[in-house]
Amino acid sequence: MEEQIMKKKITILATVAIAAIAVSCAKTETQENRGEGALTLAVDIDRTKSALSPEDLLATANVKIYKGDFTGMVRNYKYAQAPEVIYLPADSYRVDVEAGELANETPAPASWEQKSYKGSAKFNITAGTTQSVQVAANIVNAITKVTFDQSIADSFRDGYSFTIGVNESDASKQLVYTAQKSGSEGYFLLPDIDPELYWSFSGILDKDGSTVTNSGKFTDIEKGKLYKLTPKYTVKEGDLGFELFVDRDVEIFSDIVIFDPVSTGLLKSNAMEIWAGHATVHANVDEGEYNDPSKIKFSFSKDGSVWTTVESTRVAEGSYDGVLTGLQGSTEYTYKLVIDGVEIGAPMKITTDVATQLPNYGYEVTSNCESSKYISFYDSSSSNPLTKTKFWDSGSSASTSVGAGGAICYSSTDVPSGIGSTKSALLQSKYVVIKFAAGNLFTGEFAGLVGTSGGKVNFGRPFTGRPTGVRFWYKYISGKIDYEQSGAPAKKGDWDQCNVKVALGTWSGKKYGGSTSCPIQVNTTDKSTFWDYPALPETIAYKEFAKPANEAATEWTQVTLQLDYINLTTTPTFIVVSCAASRYGDYFTGYSDSQFYIDEFELLYE
Repeated sequence: MEEQIMKKKITILATVAIAAIAVSCAKTETQENRGEGALTLAVDIDRTKSALSPEDLLATANVKIYKGDFTGMVRNYKYAQAPEVIYLPADSYRVDVEAGELANETPAPASWEQKSYKGSAKFNITAGTTQSVQVAANIVNAITKVTFDQSIADSFRDGYSFTIGVNESDASKQLVYTAQKSGSEGYFLLPDIDPELYWSFSGILDKDGSTVTNSGKFTDIEKGKLYKLTPKYTVKEGDLGFELFVDRDVEIFSDIVIFDPVSTGLLKSNAMEIWAGHATVHANVDEGEYNDPSKIKFSFSKDGSVWTTVESTRVAEGSYDGVLTGLQGSTEYTYKLVIDGVEIGAPMKITTDVATQLPNYGYEVTSNCESSKYISFYDSSSSNPLTKTKFWDSGSSASTSVGAGGAICYSSTDVPSGIGSTKSALLQSKYVVIKFAAGNLFTGEFAGLVGTSGGKVNFGRPFTGRPTGVRFWYKYISGKIDYEQSGAPAKKGDWDQCNVKVALGTWSGKKYGGSTSCPIQVNTTDKSTFWDYPALPETIAYKEFAKPANEAATEWTQVTLQLDYINLTTTPTFIVVSCAASRYGDYFTGYSDSQFYIDEFELLYE
């Protein structure tokens, strides 16, 4: 019998009077005459092994009071900061109490440390009286406890793991059980609709170095319940079986759900394995029945009329993967497992990811809607919503403060031949009055000057696609650096370089100094803001291109870059594209006549 987990109830009584307006104690008008009453609030928290003390748990709790007719919230306090005497007009109300992790400004969906509690109570306030209300705040987490069976340690090399969470692809909503975390409790905040727990196991077998993976999900997950799982290694061809024990409060249920090894057939792909242009699919194969890996294939079709067959790769004992390529974005495909020419099991469907392009990526839409001194790469009078608002910006708004001659980004009719383009962007480095200014164009917004010393730029625009690469046309006319600032990575006499940076990530303006829509700020007077994108934990993918001027690039040339994905389990929320005629323009270093033409900046989905 599993050990019973007892609930410990902690009742802390505090008298809190609550009202619609604060009233001075010096006033002699009575509560009854004002039509007001008071409230005493007792909070009863079901606190089982909380990371906080009873006092801290209650002190940091949120107390929210709503009108009883659901017309809105009238009070919102941290319990410890609630005024001693505040009154409420006579009416009906509801009080909600949130404690533990749920009381934080941004609660963690998955946590090893802190449970969440919530409770509600309805009450009425009568003029001239004090109403006593008891609120029971109960655990609202789903709690997991994964304990590895000894067979796992005996059979697998160090580094095996069991991942579980309320989302199958978002790492922030998952916890990873390792050997060190075996037997620990994890706490999850459940979504309101269709709460489920997704799990996956990965390990390398000691005997032959092959990788064993398996995954699944549990449905109908409930708040306040403990789910105990024991991964065991079974003797059947490297597959895993799992036993799930459900512990409801102090009562242990001996119901056992056995996850048997899957027979030959397709397995569902993880959402993050389905891209716009390709997808990885999986199958389990009984190698006792089908022992020729060369005959195991996958076949897929968009409409059922034409089927494309792809080879499989044996990734572990009885486990095969295939990669479907040449797919179109936002399109449904059917795929099936084919062994020796025969379809095995039921087919499955996938819908590919979006294949979004950046607004005005050909730089065809331009205007003087911001200033007559410089070109903007959008038009506020455009009928197309994608080119009606700013997506691309440059430093011209700052450099033209001395006149139109200071512009560092232009629209040019010099374009690659044969591609149907009529305009390109020309980035022009130059010395403007007292400073060297690199020609630039970027996704984001110029955020202002810093006196006469420099400027601030907020990089990034909202974006949720996952391109595999980028392709653009460029040409570059330049020379040797003639302006240098101390501390720059390049010196006078070195060849100047053009530069393109592309990054995808989930950065926040609160952390990196930018805005909610353009999160990453670079301040050219503060080198600590010259961010190294691959080193930032929120960066998902990155690529940089630099072209020295001493390598001929005076004719239009097409470049294709494959993005390097650092994180394959998270969807980006922003994209940064930064183009500069002088690579070290942030350091006010470069050649004063570098000209960088760029056109058709296309995102690839392959």
